[in-house]
Amino acid sequence: QVHIVESGGGLVQPGGSLRLSCAASGIIFRAYAMGWYRRAPGKQRELVATITSFGSADYAESVKGRFIISRDNAKNVVYLQMNSLKPEDTAVYYCYAENRGDYWGQGTQVTVSS
Repeated sequence: QVHIVESGGGLVQPGGSLRLSCAASGIIFRAYAMGWYRRAPGKQRELVATITSFGSADYAESVKGRFIISRDNAKNVVYLQMNSLKPEDTAVYYCYAENRGDYWGQGTQVTVSS
């Protein structure tokens, strides 16, 4: 059985940092592309960052230079380091794993507010 579990969300002030983690089990992690989506209230889902099985990363324009995605294949974990956070980064962040199909986590709330 596949499990995708996000953690690390919370409340942070503008300009602050958070690191999200996503632990995957039940899949051959190193064979999967991993990524993060987010959904803000009243907005459509937005792809934030992706990382291929080879470690190649890509980012939405809105987070380039502020967010870093990385993966640890030994631990079956993908991370999203979020720096210089802005109120518009407030959203539920979802982790996914993709190969021929995809699996999703339940999401973790990130709130950027003073």
